Amino acid sequence: MNISYNWLKEYLAFDLSPVEVAAALTSIGLETGRVEEVQPVRGGLEGLVTGEVLTCVAHPNSDHLRLTTVCTGGTDSPLQIVCGAPNVTAGQKVIVAPVGAVLWRGDEKLVIKRSRIRGEESLGMICSEDEIGIGTDRSGIIVLPPDTEAGIPARDFYHIENDWALEVDITPNRVDATSHYGVARDLAAFLKQSGRGDALRCPSVDGFSSDATADAIRVESVDGDACLRYSGVTVRGVKVKESPDWLKNRLRSIGLRPINNVVDITNFVLHELGQPLHAFDVSRIKGGTVTVRTLPEGTKCVTLDGVERTLSAHDVMICNAEEPMCIGGVFGGLDSGVTEETTDVFLESACFHPSRIRKTARRLGLNTDSSFRFERGLDPNRTLFALKRAALLVREIAGGVIAGSIQDIYPERVEPYPVDVAYRKINALTGMEIAPDTVKSILASLEIDIVAESDEGLSTLVPVYRIDVRREVDVIEEILRIYGYNRIGFKDRLQSTLSYRTETDRSYQLENLISEQLCGAGFHEIINNSLVPLAHCDRPEASQDDGHAVTIENPLSADLNCMRRTLLFGGLQSIGHNLKHKNRNIRFFEFGTCYSFNPDRKDDGAQDPLRPYGEEYRLGLWMCGNRVENNWAHPNEASSVYELKAHVQNILARLGIRRPSCGKTADDLFAAGAGLLTQSGKTLGEFGAVHPKLLKMMDIDTEVYYAELNWKALLREARKNRVTATGIARFPEVRRDLALLIDRETPFEDIEKIAYESERRLLKRITLFDVYEGRNLPQGKKSYAVSFYLQDESRTLEEKQIDAIMNRIRKGLEEKTGASLR
Repeated sequence: MNISYNWLKEYLAFDLSPVEVAAALTSIGLETGRVEEVQPVRGGLEGLVTGEVLTCVAHPNSDHLRLTTVCTGGTDSPLQIVCGAPNVTAGQKVIVAPVGAVLWRGDEKLVIKRSRIRGEESLGMICSEDEIGIGTDRSGIIVLPPDTEAGIPARDFYHIENDWALEVDITPNRVDATSHYGVARDLAAFLKQSGRGDALRCPSVDGFSSDATADAIRVESVDGDACLRYSGVTVRGVKVKESPDWLKNRLRSIGLRPINNVVDITNFVLHELGQPLHAFDVSRIKGGTVTVRTLPEGTKCVTLDGVERTLSAHDVMICNAEEPMCIGGVFGGLDSGVTEETTDVFLESACFHPSRIRKTARRLGLNTDSSFRFERGLDPNRTLFALKRAALLVREIAGGVIAGSIQDIYPERVEPYPVDVAYRKINALTGMEIAPDTVKSILASLEIDIVAESDEGLSTLVPVYRIDVRREVDVIEEILRIYGYNRIGFKDRLQSTLSYRTETDRSYQLENLISEQLCGAGFHEIINNSLVPLAHCDRPEASQDDGHAVTIENPLSADLNCMRRTLLFGGLQSIGHNLKHKNRNIRFFEFGTCYSFNPDRKDDGAQDPLRPYGEEYRLGLWMCGNRVENNWAHPNEASSVYELKAHVQNILARLGIRRPSCGKTADDLFAAGAGLLTQSGKTLGEFGAVHPKLLKMMDIDTEVYYAELNWKALLREARKNRVTATGIARFPEVRRDLALLIDRETPFEDIEKIAYESERRLLKRITLFDVYEGRNLPQGKKSYAVSFYLQDESRTLEEKQIDAIMNRIRKGLEEKTGASLR
């Protein structure tokens, strides 16, 4: 956004150069990139002067040229100038470009030279508006008022002064700084702390008055969900014409093209106060009434650029009694705007809901100065002030009478936001002590009211226009921003650890380790957006938010209005995208943060508003399609939950987590039979087949297997792992197999657990190599073929000892699971 240096000085007196202003703004968070000198008129009318046409006769060798003599003031002799303008006559006061003056035609530089035209010498040029760049009229030369003195520099006559445009990068949270007054307010606060500031000057609207008996446009109804406040006033008897020079120069200095006095006033107030305005031609407001509402889906509306646009049922529309007039907060309509024939205008100053304006602007592909501000959230308490300011300027510049009373619909007033600030917290966050008087001075400069104070801190009311300041830390950031980040000193002692590795470094190292392992196993890493639709935060059976989702107050769109609670849906979207492109054998993994809200989390006296919010870093794995396909040596084999479990176990083994417990999870993201991994009573993760309802919702027609692991819990358990080295065993390993007949519901995990409890020293590992269910088995039974590996590191095992161990294992299985040998 461009800020004019000269315009800024209207609200604050300071002695800083443009470069120093840019540095000051950058230091307080309004990063200023380019500082560029701006001339409202290209070349600044340098060398041009006013003159008087003394004589004007026909050119002897042309039937359309005139031979003139022009006095340019002082003691200089009159100049003979050949002129082709049809309106040139003797006695006129004109603008003259003598020899050596420079004119610009776009980017082309034209130097006026001594020349001969049709045999007669010409020592300059009498100029038109178009030729010197102050207008577009090229039908004839400029005729100045009769009392104009000859010899006045044209730049002085037109009050042309060079300016500097400061390109300020406005972050999305700083809509309060999208105006010259807003930037001046921040600069005034900064200068006050350095002892160089003057009082901030706000434009006055004390002279506002209206003829309450005159007929005026009525605002009948406003959609409260779409418009927080709607204000309007009627001005009758205006004369639409060219704007005065000072107004045109102000707009040109920030890169805007002047149009007419009424439209220019609305643009001026927008960039002065940050409040968008719109002017309607009263004669086009059918029925004399205005309503703010939505229209049926598919309604057509022609905007100012002549394009017919198709409306959504959610677009905010400003309508008269019969038809829409403009798209509220985004773009004006073609048939309701101000033209040269307009005599009565209706000025609108409103505050629309940010998300409604953002959605409309994005859908229509329109990015206007108005939508830029509305979609970031404006202060509804400022609409009336801006409206009065614009009405007074219209009355001053375009004439007319303010008719009737102001129409102002404000259903629910927005109040300043209360925030308590503790001196202790200020000092803790800044790392230094800031004097309470300094704190109070900065807050006063930022228009943050102090309603109560004590030895411990302050109770404040934050103005509504600071939509980004809602917490104690936000207020402290404002204090530090104005106090100066550069004033925070360094201590003479550095506290550090001799180890260069941190917990974050360790986590990152293990992430890379597991990522390489998964990539080697055929997985591809994906990265998804942490913003998701609210539907992706709920469970299959939920129809509404269960209260644990972290929702966004001002979402970019309805599809990005919630922080994800699980990695699942992002991966399902990626799988759906691949399936549509005929890639059906998919292996994905993702590391990402998930978010949740739990109001029951204890505060522990910290009074931290973020305490109920939780974050968990997780690892997600997705599988679908075939494990083996189109292989001459192996038939096609579909992926299964057991394959996924093997990958999960390999991850745990790589981290040094041995023999976690595996139970059943009740999480309804999964289909029945999903597994829950725990260790030492702590949940490590879940895995299983994705619930069919979720697959249907995501338009996926194949089974998907998914695992989600709590990365922090894995790191905690991995920290317990101790890597030791042992020599290669000198004595042989012994294997014994058992064919066990067990209940169908008995998991292999129970077999492992009982076996290790029966022999802790010599039993090294257990593997399941066959499972049979079917004919020749009793009802409700299954057969497990299990291998047990025994080894003594000090001697060779004897058969008698091996039999004793296997008898203990068999007996334990019989007693605890009812297993029997087949």
